[in-house]
This record gives sequence, C-alpha cells and structure tokens, in this order.
Amino acid sequence: MQFDFSHQFAEEELPPVAVKRIGVFGCSGSIGKQTLEVIRLYPNLFKATVLTAHSNHDLLINQALEFNPEIVVISDTTKYNVVKEALSGKGIKVMAGDPGLVEAAASDAYDLMMAAIVGFAGLKPTIKAVEKGKTIALANKETLVVAGDVVMKLAAEKGVSIIPVDSEHSAIFQCLVGEQSNPIEKIILTASGGPFVGKKPNYLVNVKREHAIQHPNWSMGAKISIDSSTLMNKGLEMIEAKWLFNLTPSQIEVVIHPQSIIHSMVQFKDNSIKAQMGLPDMKLPIQYAMTYPRRLQNEYPRFNFAKSAVLNFDPPDIKTFRNLGLAITALHKGGNLPCIMNAANELAVYGFLKNRVGFLDMTEVIERTMAEIPFIEQPSLEDYFNCDAEARNFAASLINL
Repeated sequence: MQFDFSHQFAEEELPPVAVKRIGVFGCSGSIGKQTLEVIRLYPNLFKATVLTAHSNHDLLINQALEFNPEIVVISDTTKYNVVKEALSGKGIKVMAGDPGLVEAAASDAYDLMMAAIVGFAGLKPTIKAVEKGKTIALANKETLVVAGDVVMKLAAEKGVSIIPVDSEHSAIFQCLVGEQSNPIEKIILTASGGPFVGKKPNYLVNVKREHAIQHPNWSMGAKISIDSSTLMNKGLEMIEAKWLFNLTPSQIEVVIHPQSIIHSMVQFKDNSIKAQMGLPDMKLPIQYAMTYPRRLQNEYPRFNFAKSAVLNFDPPDIKTFRNLGLAITALHKGGNLPCIMNAANELAVYGFLKNRVGFLDMTEVIERTMAEIPFIEQPSLEDYFNCDAEARNFAASLINL
C-alpha cells in the first residue's frame, strides 16, 4: 500500500503581500544596516519609512537620502541641525532626542518596528510601539532583560506579536512553529564562546579592546562584541528567553558551540530535540522576522554538509567567565536585579571600550553594583527606570567616568 503525504507538505496558500513599512530604530548599528540590506533586496516588499540613529549623523543622512523615509530621528540633539539642514526640502520629518524616538514610535508611519537600538535606550520606544499595536522584530534584548514582565504583559493585552531577531531566539522561535500544543522540556542556547573560548584569567587580564571586539564568527557592533567575549551576552539571552517563551530558569541551558552552525535547540517532553541551523549571517533571522510566516528565496551562502568539519559542544566555563554566572543569578532571583546588572554592564563595557577599566574588572563593577542597589521583588516600570539610573551612577563612580 502506498501513502500520499503530498497534501501535508504543499505550500500554504498565503494572501498577496502588500508593501510592509519598516521602522528601523537603530539604523546605524550592525542590525540596522543589515536590515536595510534586506530592504534593498526586496524593494517590492519593504519600504524603510522611519530611520533613527544615535549620533552617526553622516550615515543617517546618507541612508535617508537613499531610502526617503517619512521620519528621521537623531538621538544626539547636538547633531539635529546638521541632519535637518541636510534633509531640508526632501519631505522628511526630522526629530531629535528621546522625545523624538518616542514620537516616531507612536506614529502611523510604519507597520513593523525593527527594534535595534542598543541597550536600555531601546526600552521606551519599544514600549510605545507595543502600546500602538505595532509588530515588533526584537533585536534589542535589553528591553526584555530590564522589563520583560511589563513588556510581555502589555504585548499580550494589545495582541502584539514580538518576533525575535537574535539568532538564538529566532532559532527557538522557528523550532516552535507548529509545536504550540507540545510542552517544552528545555531550550538549549548555543554560544560560540567568543574570541577567548578556552582561555583562563591569567590570559584575560591582559586583553585589550582591539582583541575583544574581534568576534570569530559574527560581524557585530562593539558593545555586543564585548558582551560576547565576556559571555554576558549569553546571560542576557537567557533572561530574554525566559520572557519570550514563558520559561522557568531551570528550562534554559547554555552550551558552547564554537562553529555557530546550530543557532539553538528545543528539547520536548518526549525527549526529541529540534535544532535550527545555518551559516552565521544575521540577515537570515532579520529577513525571517520581517517576512514571517513566509520564507523568501535569497542568494545568501549555503551550508555544505559535505565540506563541514565536526560540530563541537561543551559546557560554558562560568568560573572564568563570571559574567555568565552573575546573569544566571539575576535570572533566578528576578525582580529588578536583571535591570541593575544590565545597567552596570553597559557602563562597564563603555569603560572598557574607553580603556578606563580592564577586561576582568568589568565583572567586579557589575558584581559590586548588583550588591549595592536595593533589590525590589516586584518593580513597577518607574522602578525600573529609577534603579537603572541609580545603578549607572554607582557603576560610573567605580570606573571614574
């Protein structure tokens, strides 16, 4: 007897696609620039209608002249007049500062927010976008690290879809498509280990900025590259995963996978494991978030199993890379502790990039700040903003910023 399964695998009939208007919040960073690369590839499907940058006004101006958005925001208010003058007569509304970001997020100029602003600065505009019912392609993990309870509750109330862009969370998201009724036993977040995988403290004590930003597999901005080198990035991802996928801390595991081919895995109650794989290229999860539930043909390089080497997996070295241990502590304790940790980490990374603090000293700054700032078990959104400021001030005092 022969069985015909063709109907189960037939391409789903989806409605015709209208041009999707993309608000690229953080267009001058690595994710923002790659988002615009995807938009260039599919001009009949996407239009960049909002562009925001922190201080790189030259790049913002060039991007605005190319993509002709409705709104442009420069966060650094000292660059506002330069941007406004350069775009004069182009029919583009130019705004500045945090109020400009929030106003742009509240506008009707876009359908999907690419939330790619680095760090805590991305929280306010993302919350405003959720309030307005926008679909969120979330590349800013700090939004959920700091205030995941508030953001996810609001998203549920507004019926807003939050589609992860981080390669690891996109992988989990993709593995869960079609598995809504199947309980998760655990998720396994993979980490390359960064440029110093296998190194010990006697080596790390001498690490400089130029060494730490050289990621072996991914092309990323300076801040996330440093976070990857300390494994803090993986800790932030653990906390983000808790909120994105409604997990308990015990359901989240990290393994070191230096090749970065398996982006993450889900283990189900029946002991089966699903993995999402591919060459390390952030345009893949960016495109997936922008086109979900469709997958579009592209010409990106393909992984070749016939030419691949062995894929390795090892436990993380938390004794050496103590930032991951601090993040796991924050994950388990909850409350405002992840917010405090994130604020201290942002200041520590800034200090390291400015050669004000050593590589291993970043951990000391974070640990001392987490111990200093009062713990709040059930913080409000206002509490998050207050303790972020308090933690930054304390961390800055340790670094002499």
